[in-house]
Amino acid sequence: MTSLILNRRDIDFMLYEWLDAERLCDMPRYMDHSKETFDASLNLCEQMATLHFATHNKKNDANEPWFDGENVHMIPEVKQALDLFSHAGLIAAGQDYEIGGMQLPTLVEKACFAWFLAANVGTAAYPFLTIGNANLLLAYGSQQQIDTWVLPMMQGRFFGTMCLSEPQAGSSLADIKTRAEPQIDGSYRLFGNKMWISGGEHALSENIVHLVLAKIPGAPAGVKGISLFIVPRHLLDEQGNSAAHNDVVLAGLNHKMGYRGTTNTLLNFGEGKFKPAGQAGAVGWLVGEANKGLSYMFHMMNEARIGVGLGAAALGYTGYLHSLEYARQRKQGRLPASKDPASDPVALIEHADIKRMLLAQKAYVEGGLALNLYCARLIDEERNALDEERDRLTNLLDILTPVAKSWPSQWCLEANNLAIQVHGGYGYTRDYSVEQFYRDNRLNPIHEGTHGIQALDLLARKVVMNDGANLELLMTTILHTSSIAAKDAHLSEYASMLDAALYKLVDVTRQLHSSGHPQLTLANATVYLEAAGHIVVAWIWLEQMIVASGKAEDFYLGKMQAGRYFFFWELPKTGPWLDLLASLDDTCLMMNDRWFD
Repeated sequence: MTSLILNRRDIDFMLYEWLDAERLCDMPRYMDHSKETFDASLNLCEQMATLHFATHNKKNDANEPWFDGENVHMIPEVKQALDLFSHAGLIAAGQDYEIGGMQLPTLVEKACFAWFLAANVGTAAYPFLTIGNANLLLAYGSQQQIDTWVLPMMQGRFFGTMCLSEPQAGSSLADIKTRAEPQIDGSYRLFGNKMWISGGEHALSENIVHLVLAKIPGAPAGVKGISLFIVPRHLLDEQGNSAAHNDVVLAGLNHKMGYRGTTNTLLNFGEGKFKPAGQAGAVGWLVGEANKGLSYMFHMMNEARIGVGLGAAALGYTGYLHSLEYARQRKQGRLPASKDPASDPVALIEHADIKRMLLAQKAYVEGGLALNLYCARLIDEERNALDEERDRLTNLLDILTPVAKSWPSQWCLEANNLAIQVHGGYGYTRDYSVEQFYRDNRLNPIHEGTHGIQALDLLARKVVMNDGANLELLMTTILHTSSIAAKDAHLSEYASMLDAALYKLVDVTRQLHSSGHPQLTLANATVYLEAAGHIVVAWIWLEQMIVASGKAEDFYLGKMQAGRYFFFWELPKTGPWLDLLASLDDTCLMMNDRWFD
């Protein structure tokens, strides 16, 4: 039976026919691997996701974790699935052999993890956060911190979180109030509250390693005075086992419309319920240097942003596959040319408007997944490149990150919306899964920075970094693809369309940054992100169409048709968006608070 989680044929196409995953085995880090080991990993993850994650996805949603005032309770299938995930070594799949990893390329690791995100994002969120936490500590932690905290996370004994937001300060991290008071022994005592902490409390692991942003008394104001601390739920004994409860207390669970299987918590640090060593305050240890915590946290945040985009694409993809199966099986209505009410109804998929909705979903989800796997491929190349080439890859990844996070979060959510529509009245019932996929995916436009924040990052920072070199690099990369496509009679029209949209984007970018009115330049940044995102995904589609062009099998013809849809139905939307930006319209900026009444 064909999977309704993801399309393995499409993943193989992206990995082997387009992104040339086998060539990664020429790199020293991956020389032990081959297509056989990659396929074995993908097979394992597809099987585990199918048998142990997807099977409790709806139950996880209907029976969200609950707090009795002392402990958090959840359905047992979550721990059973995560224990299997950990025992299979998948938390450490991309890590060095020396710490128990498999040294899988990031490209393959992310393709593998996409199966779990699509199958059950509520359960997959726990290892997702743990892997990001561990990667940050591997980059900036001391060797002792790595030995103490990262190695148990790689084994699945400890899970990890990221603690940024506070009740009074969501995205505005300059306004956090959690403080860290230095101690004689070199540790710190933390006092404060953290809100919206995913995975902040549970009984799924022996310990929880919180990475907490806080300010040391006397630190500079704003983000320049933020430091990063390791604050575990339990302190450790001399053997490295969890012992005394740290002064970290769950104040309550937030109840969300999606991701219901993931505990989302309000945590109190240093309220005095537990007093390690006889005094109040949660015991923590500084990561790296004081006052550089936000720059360190961006290591985890940027990884998480691409991961959120991957998860959004995966949720959109599984919704598409469910609606495709429904459209093929459901008989309803007759075609306009057949007026005989005695004739048999046709399958939904025969109706032109259903084809439109399915084709839109295919274009969105295959484009979104491909974009995020392309970014994963850049990480592999970056890791193995020499200095100048590494800088080029880093800069390209930098400018793509806000798009890789936000574009799938918007348009693969729209795919979930269309999946509900294809199901008709059944789509809004819990008897079918598509309504849950939509609710789960609706969080991703907010997770790890809203659309507005990503838009400001792209327009205010990424396109002007290095005197505009990042934007020029993206343009050069896209033009290289279109120059190849221009030589193919089947693709030359698409190449011209992409070039025209790209040049217009670059021209409007220059106009915006030469306006002399910074506030107005950035007022409509979300429109800029949408336009840039559509142009980037059109490029990603053209990359895939170059591989598929001229091949007669149904799979490749489907690729070509989805690409055609994106160029004729989606890319033209960028024209009005860019015209609006170029006009420097101030309608939204000049709206007065009192006028909303």
